[in-house]
Amino acid sequence: MKSFNKIILLLLLTVGAVSTFLSCKKEESGGTPTISYVRVTRPEASDSLLIGAGQGQLVAIVGDNLKDAQEIWFNDQRAMLTPTYITNTSILVAVPAQIPLAVSNKMKIIFKNGYELLYDFQVQISKPVINGIACEFVNTGDIATIDGNYFYAPVTVTFTGGATGEIVERKDMQLQVKVPAGAKPGPITVKTNFGEVTSTFWFRDPRNHIIDGDPHEGWWGTYLVTTPDPTKGDPVQISGNYYRYKKAVKEWTWDSPEVAGGPANSMPNHAKNIPDDAIRNPSNYNVKFEINTLKPYNANRISFNIGLTAEDNDAYIWQPPYDSKGQWRTVTIPYDEMVAKYKNKPVVSADGYWSRILIFGPGDLDADIAFDNLRIVPKK
Repeated sequence: MKSFNKIILLLLLTVGAVSTFLSCKKEESGGTPTISYVRVTRPEASDSLLIGAGQGQLVAIVGDNLKDAQEIWFNDQRAMLTPTYITNTSILVAVPAQIPLAVSNKMKIIFKNGYELLYDFQVQISKPVINGIACEFVNTGDIATIDGNYFYAPVTVTFTGGATGEIVERKDMQLQVKVPAGAKPGPITVKTNFGEVTSTFWFRDPRNHIIDGDPHEGWWGTYLVTTPDPTKGDPVQISGNYYRYKKAVKEWTWDSPEVAGGPANSMPNHAKNIPDDAIRNPSNYNVKFEINTLKPYNANRISFNIGLTAEDNDAYIWQPPYDSKGQWRTVTIPYDEMVAKYKNKPVVSADGYWSRILIFGPGDLDADIAFDNLRIVPKK
């Protein structure tokens, strides 16, 4: 029995030696380097093949004759190679996190003898995202601030009409762009090497204005209509006339609290600007307006009547605090949130709608607030 066990052990050692020799011969075999495929590195998903990967993602390059790899490039960015992750049949490497300046959608491996192997492979970098703009109404030559993400250089901002703005400052999540001559009302487009996106909002949106002072209409607000006079410290004009409400407001005191508005029959040019679809499907629309608080809105309350057929003093309350610090800013309120606060729900009216901005509520307010371009527009 001992002799038999020795024979079995000898056979196993011989088989192991042969296997090791063949394995070494395979590793040392020459030939032209090739890539068969690229896959994820998780063992449970080893059959998941890739044509691209995100920044920083670890991938496995599978092929033959790869052991002499010296460099790997994704587009124009060099990846970091770890010698222990390189064999004759595979390379484990992390896609560079740096943003490429020249996009070829190629992976390039450079070998010890100078041979270069190219392989189609995309570094999947997010196209830009636009979340909003600080103010939708900005004068030519002034700075528009766009919020979003993935604003990788080089980046361009194109306005409706084809005019391109000058980038004044760029961050990954914010762009400041000088508004060019020729910028027309409509969406803006942000483009990078990795894609482009068009805004859902309209720059200088002319649609569905309800209260804007151009022309002034309604029962209230005539004395508040402002054509800016720099000598009086008026805010800059962004879209024709605006309403400036400058008053020491006592809490719960009915002393000229209305900023602007009135019933439909007092606003023939504005009362019918609310689309029927907004009344039927308020979740598809936003109410927007531009505001400039020269003094903080930090007490009392601002009420809005939009899309009603009768007066409602408590319709929708836009609660304090808010402070634009003397700059024009766009405020967005989902119309369905507004409608949810109404005692009487809106119904379609061929005669138009009651609209009003009212300041009335608790807390004394030293008000100096300018309003413009109250409107209701589609979310998309």
